[in-house]
Amino acid sequence: AGWRRGYSSAGAAEYLHRSIVPTMHYQKSLPRLPVPKLEDTITRYLNAQKPLLNDDQFRKTEELAHHFEKGIGRELHEQLVAQDNQNKHTSYITGPWFDMYLKAREPVVLNFNAFMSFNPDPKSEYNDQLIRATNMTVSAIRFMKTFRAGLLEPEVFHLNPEKSDTEVFKKIIRFVPSSLSWFGAYMVNAYPLDMSQYFRLFNSTRLPKLNRDELYTDEKAKHLLVLRNGNFYIFDVLDRDGNMLKPSEIQAHLKYILSDNSPAPAFPLGYLSSENRDTWALLRKNLLDNGNEEVLQKVDSAVFCLSLDDFPIKDFVHLSHTMLHGDGANRWYDKSFNLIITKDGTAGINFEHSWGDGVAVLRFQNEVFKDSTKAPAISPQSQPASVDSSRAVQKLDFKLNDALKEGITKAKQKFDATVEALSLNMIQFHGGGKDLLKQKKVSPDAVAQLAFQMAFFRQYNQTVATYESCSTAAFKHGRTETIRPASIHTKKCSEAFVRELSKHSTEELQKLIVECSKYHGRLTKEAAMGQGFDRHLFGLRYLALSKGIALPEFYQDQAYARLNHNIISTSTLVSPAVQLGGFGPVVSDGFGVGYQVHDDWIGCNVSSYPTRNGKEYLQCIYKSLEDIFNVLKGKKIGS
Repeated sequence: AGWRRGYSSAGAAEYLHRSIVPTMHYQKSLPRLPVPKLEDTITRYLNAQKPLLNDDQFRKTEELAHHFEKGIGRELHEQLVAQDNQNKHTSYITGPWFDMYLKAREPVVLNFNAFMSFNPDPKSEYNDQLIRATNMTVSAIRFMKTFRAGLLEPEVFHLNPEKSDTEVFKKIIRFVPSSLSWFGAYMVNAYPLDMSQYFRLFNSTRLPKLNRDELYTDEKAKHLLVLRNGNFYIFDVLDRDGNMLKPSEIQAHLKYILSDNSPAPAFPLGYLSSENRDTWALLRKNLLDNGNEEVLQKVDSAVFCLSLDDFPIKDFVHLSHTMLHGDGANRWYDKSFNLIITKDGTAGINFEHSWGDGVAVLRFQNEVFKDSTKAPAISPQSQPASVDSSRAVQKLDFKLNDALKEGITKAKQKFDATVEALSLNMIQFHGGGKDLLKQKKVSPDAVAQLAFQMAFFRQYNQTVATYESCSTAAFKHGRTETIRPASIHTKKCSEAFVRELSKHSTEELQKLIVECSKYHGRLTKEAAMGQGFDRHLFGLRYLALSKGIALPEFYQDQAYARLNHNIISTSTLVSPAVQLGGFGPVVSDGFGVGYQVHDDWIGCNVSSYPTRNGKEYLQCIYKSLEDIFNVLKGKKIGS
């Protein structure tokens, strides 16, 4: 019966939807990530250095840059281009970028993992922990099955949705061969995005190894990993034929786990995944040698990790702490992602960053949110199936020797100390948002970034290295490029607003804002087109080191090191599924800034360690936004 395809015998939908255009239809014909011209890269690099250096420092850096451009840099660039031409199946950044992440020895938690929390279910009675955990788990499995069957709608960025996001277009494009399909989409102003990372969402983990970790995926595994109270449980969510278990059975098993009153383990294994990677690699070897091979294999290969927390969420700050790091015992930070659901049904995702970027995780979250709220598998009235969960659910038991117990104790001490030092703060600015800014013809993202610059200038009286990530998923195996929001324009504008208000008319201040907006818009477009400078310079440096060439002087410049010590690290996303997102500072004296520009308000959350005052920084951001919006409205502002 063809019409029943996609339904299990129980009648629960096995798929989210059925795209008539195959998921990977565009993948073959995606354009390749360009290697920028070396002279463009050097110009862009010097533009980013300018606001951070005094005249003497800048002259020195400029001299090193031009020397590099004419000499060793040129040679390296030509080698990079030649190497890129021989590897047309990928991008020049893929290898170096995976390496950068996997060779990093710092703990993944707080240093690399990021979080995005879900909005609550609009129907409040569905925000019960068991109901939401069941519905989200079912939707996540549906996503996985839809993706693997090639039925997930391809990820496409539509510049003109009336023309390209239509049934007619889809019916035509599906007959255009994969080698040409990208051009067909391009003709109607639609940009298909790279989906090569998606397979790592499921059955995947990062394995700690000495010097360089490994990504591991085992698509044959059929079980879910559930963490509660620091205990590890598994049960199958797919049968032999790959059909999903009935939602009522998944509900029964989760209910069983939620009502299990086993005490928390004296030595919770989760802490090990928060350790320095070399330390963890040695402890893992010990675990394997101590008879834990089978249980670890279960953890590593599980479809994903569902973390059930036994407390409700108090406020947004508590929410951020819970999703960004939690208590360390009830997470497995190495899994591609942890789906976290607290006692009051608040949900979020904490994801490991080496395998992929926010784009893939966000698509997953959007689909899971939409499916679990619009087509929930169970309702508050649903009864769990009468199955014997005590047989289906297996609680994992780890054999620990003294060295492992000591390792867990040390990991916990380190984790607790790091978390103790971390501050998370947030604000919501209700003085305006995207609507007003577009009406005034300035870029909303540029205004947010200008506020971050102005705020830091007000607080610390200086301009520092700033990072904004931009996806390059419009290219085959694209990852991210850096936008450098600190410019001579934002510096000039900040000085005018903070130091010399009385000297400028409202009109002049408006001009300065517009100038910043134009320049930021240009940088953003360039980055999205693979025309930044950061990845290119990173690729050249990586090539020099891999060839065993002495590190060029250009890279030994203090100014180069300072530019890559990103004191303000920023990232943004807006989605109907996501309430807020965030991450830790990337340097100990930095701020991690997650922000969202909504139609009529702006949300911003900041992470920091004791050397910086995040609360005060946010107050300065608030004041900066207030000033910028007032000036745009034509109001005179006071200092």
